[in-house]
Amino acid sequence: MKTDIQKSNEAITPNSRELTILKKYFPQCFSKPDTDENGNIIKEHFDIEKLTELLNKDEVDIKKEGFTLNFLGKSYAHYQSNLDSETVIVPDEKNAETNSDNVYIVGDNLDALQHLKYSYAEMIKCIYIDPPYNTGKDDFVYNDKFGFTPKELVEKLDISEEEAERICSMNGKCTHSAWLTFMYPRLALARELLRDDGVIFISIDDNEQANLKRLCDEVFGEGNNLINCIWVNGRTSASHFTKSHEYILGYAKNIELLPLFEYNGRENISDRTIKKPGEKNPLSDIDFPAGIEFECEDKIFPNKFGQSEPVEIVKGIFECKNGKLANPVTIRAAWAMADMIKNWLKGERVIDQKGQVVSRFYFKSNGVLQYEKIKGTIHPSSVIQNITTKSGTNEIDNLFGKTVFPFPKATDLIKYLMPMTKDEDIILDFFSGSGTTAHAVMDLNANDTGNRKFIMVQLDEPVKKDSEAEKAGYKTIDEIGRERIRRAAAKIKAEHPDTTADLGFKTYYLKSMPKETLDKIKTFDPNALISSDGNIIKSLGEKTLLQTWQIKDGFGFNAVPQKIDLSGYTAYLLDDEKIGKYLYLLGDIEEKSIKELIRKIESLELTVDKIFIYGYSFDFNMLTSITTNLKTLKNRNPLEPIVRY
Repeated sequence: MKTDIQKSNEAITPNSRELTILKKYFPQCFSKPDTDENGNIIKEHFDIEKLTELLNKDEVDIKKEGFTLNFLGKSYAHYQSNLDSETVIVPDEKNAETNSDNVYIVGDNLDALQHLKYSYAEMIKCIYIDPPYNTGKDDFVYNDKFGFTPKELVEKLDISEEEAERICSMNGKCTHSAWLTFMYPRLALARELLRDDGVIFISIDDNEQANLKRLCDEVFGEGNNLINCIWVNGRTSASHFTKSHEYILGYAKNIELLPLFEYNGRENISDRTIKKPGEKNPLSDIDFPAGIEFECEDKIFPNKFGQSEPVEIVKGIFECKNGKLANPVTIRAAWAMADMIKNWLKGERVIDQKGQVVSRFYFKSNGVLQYEKIKGTIHPSSVIQNITTKSGTNEIDNLFGKTVFPFPKATDLIKYLMPMTKDEDIILDFFSGSGTTAHAVMDLNANDTGNRKFIMVQLDEPVKKDSEAEKAGYKTIDEIGRERIRRAAAKIKAEHPDTTADLGFKTYYLKSMPKETLDKIKTFDPNALISSDGNIIKSLGEKTLLQTWQIKDGFGFNAVPQKIDLSGYTAYLLDDEKIGKYLYLLGDIEEKSIKELIRKIESLELTVDKIFIYGYSFDFNMLTSITTNLKTLKNRNPLEPIVRY
């Protein structure tokens, strides 16, 4: 028998997500669908002309031709982005740090993203990833685990058999098409996770930079391209030119909703307010009242002074006395910010074009009007210098005593890309490697008392044979990443003994259902559900099942289930103001426990919005009993239990 997710995936089409969005926001563009004798939808009917009518043609140019990115496997990649993961989430109870909100996931990042979309959609502020560069040197080989046959792809994707065979033949290859097929669903899901004011940064080199730019333009929208950074990384290779840089592409979820990057500190900037007279800065007069600050000893200035940037006193005596302008004066100069000066003199709040507050205007000892503003925004350069790959290697060497991970990114690079993050923001890295991003997040929090949270995802990829990592006892990349976070946390704590930053993390493993379990589920024979270590639920593990459903239902990793005692049977309650109160019944149950559940609900001792039941744990009689009792509740509306498999 197939699980609910397997059944759901069978019904998925490459455009399932797009159809869902269109139905949600443009239901008037759909006419009655064709259905079979059982009422199942065979074909949808969408009226594109009606959608065109809804758009304001004066504001939107309806294009007849377009420029798109096409590659072998694109339809399959699109299809993958719509699927749900068939893995379960296994919490690492031995190494769990219950007080930490940080998360480390071990498993395929496509599976991880498919899980995360249910609890973290539109919640991630910043994503940084360092995907394989596809250099042809074993850093990337496309390995598809879904195992569709060409015939199945023809049916699912509505493509030719020849194309289906070519897609299947990409397995084990490192072509451009294979790399794009690998990246497309991951970026599509990443976009779902970003907040409306969220950003994503992606490291890449020349092997796939052009293709990645085109792919990101399609997934995030060309208009949301934030920056294409050049990172001068200190590594050089020579041919006709000496190459010493890589790229970091940055995209916003919605660039119109992304504010300028705030400066996480308080720093005053000061400069003069006059320029050399010219067409852009013509001479004009401004009246200044007495009492304006004057950083000068008592002094009377001449009516004219300054060479290339002349100042003329048109009216009044320009005199400093006791640190103030002694008399009202009218001054003629080529003012660089005349309107701001006049507004400030009126007592209005002045903000410059960069969003920085001008705190005061004052005269310096040379008689020139100066402004002072609070640095409110930061504007990183598109050319990143003085942060090298070597500095990332040095960080690893200092933590481990040897280079257990080749060419890691430096924490300073990650911090350079995160000026928009602040307290409570969630940062995601689903190619987390050595854990640089997690290290950077903890370091930022320790330095500015922030409470950013991280989610790291790393495949349990074996380390290279005879490498420094293997000699040091590490078997997989994720082991190095988690150990790096622990060591970095200890170092940060030593440097900031009073810090309250979250320096821990919880670990979760993504695991496929055991074949033995799946075989027994397929028989749907209650007697066959018993295995050597107990029944199916014990084989799977209550905590694993609960954790998987907790994410599926939107509660996230950090919600703590409340145990509800039902005459010796333990049920689990999750409560969230936005989601509701969900009760989970996971193991097989007795009649006395069902009666206690009904009693608690009817007496209002237990408030429940939804009840979820693990179908394999309930025989037919118990399922019928609990369903019947919940439909005939006293003192409240009936409940229909949701049975999952």
